[in-house]
Amino acid sequence: MNPLRLVFFGTAELACPSLLALTASPGFEVAAVVTQPDRPKGRSLQLQPPPVKTAALGQGLSIVQPERARDQAFVAAIRELRPALGVVVAYGQILPKALLDIPPHGFVNAHTSLLPKYRGAAPIQWAILNDDAETGVTIMRIDEGLDTGDILVQQATPIHASDNAQTLHDRLAQMGAALLLPTIADLIEGRITPRKQPEAGASYARKIKKEDGRINWFLPARTIWNRVRAFTPWPGAYTFLPSTPKPQLLKIWEAEVVEDAGDQVCQIAAVGPEGILVTCVPDGLRILSLQLEGSRRMSAREFLAGHPLAVGQFLG
Repeated sequence: MNPLRLVFFGTAELACPSLLALTASPGFEVAAVVTQPDRPKGRSLQLQPPPVKTAALGQGLSIVQPERARDQAFVAAIRELRPALGVVVAYGQILPKALLDIPPHGFVNAHTSLLPKYRGAAPIQWAILNDDAETGVTIMRIDEGLDTGDILVQQATPIHASDNAQTLHDRLAQMGAALLLPTIADLIEGRITPRKQPEAGASYARKIKKEDGRINWFLPARTIWNRVRAFTPWPGAYTFLPSTPKPQLLKIWEAEVVEDAGDQVCQIAAVGPEGILVTCVPDGLRILSLQLEGSRRMSAREFLAGHPLAVGQFLG
C-alpha cells in the first residue's frame, strides 16, 4: 500500500512531536511542511526560525513559509503537490476554503483542549487559569471557522497541582502526536463518524499578552497561584519590589497556597527558608522560586540571602 501523501502545517514547539511521528511512520509521506516565516527575536532582533522549521530541516523535508496562507501563489503551489490530506498543529493562521478544498480527505487538526471549550490561541493557559480539573486533545476536521470543525476523537488528561503551562504543553504535545496517526488511519478507512461540536460550553481562549502576567494581590490566593502556573514559562507572573530609584520587577516561578496567612493584603507576612509568604484574600501565597529582573532564577532561600525582605513590606 502506498503511503498517504500529506502536507503538514505547524509553527510552534507543540507541533514538533506530531511532525516527527508522521515522518517516522511508513504509512505517511510528508510532501511539504508549511510554517510561519522566520521572525526577529531577542535583543539583537536576529531572524529566528520557528521550531517546526528546525524539526523539518532535521528530517530533510521541503519547507514553505508563506506570509499569508491566503496568498494565491501559495495555494497554487500546494495544489501542485496533490496531497491526499492536510494536517495542522499549532500553525497560527486560519486556512482559506480554497486551501481546505485541495486534499480529497480534507484537513485535520490536533487542538489542545476538549472542544468546544477553549477554541483559539491559548487553550493550555486558560485551562489552568480557570482552575479546570482536566483538559485534553481533540483531533478534528478543519472548516473555515476558528476551531469549529467536526470532532473525530478526544482524549482527556487531568491537570495536576504540579503542572504549569510548560509541563501541560509537553504532555499534550505527546498525546496529540500519539492520537493523530491512528485517527488519520481510521478516518481514511471510514471507521470514524465525525460529530458536530455542540454550541453549549463553547468558549474562546484569547492569546496571552505580556501584561497579563502582572499579579493583582487583591485576588484570591488560589487565583494568583493558578496565574503563576499558567504563565510559566511565558510571560511569567510578576510583581514589583519597592526599591530606589525605581521598583524592581520580580518574576514568580513557583508558589503554593497557604491558609489563614493574615488580613493585610499585598503584605509580606513571613520570610524564611521555606519561602516568602504574601497575604492575599482570603489566604496567602508562599513564593518558593523567583527571579529578580537582571538576575537568575533562584529559590526563596537563595534570594533572601542576598535580598533581605521585612515582614510588613508591601509588593505591588
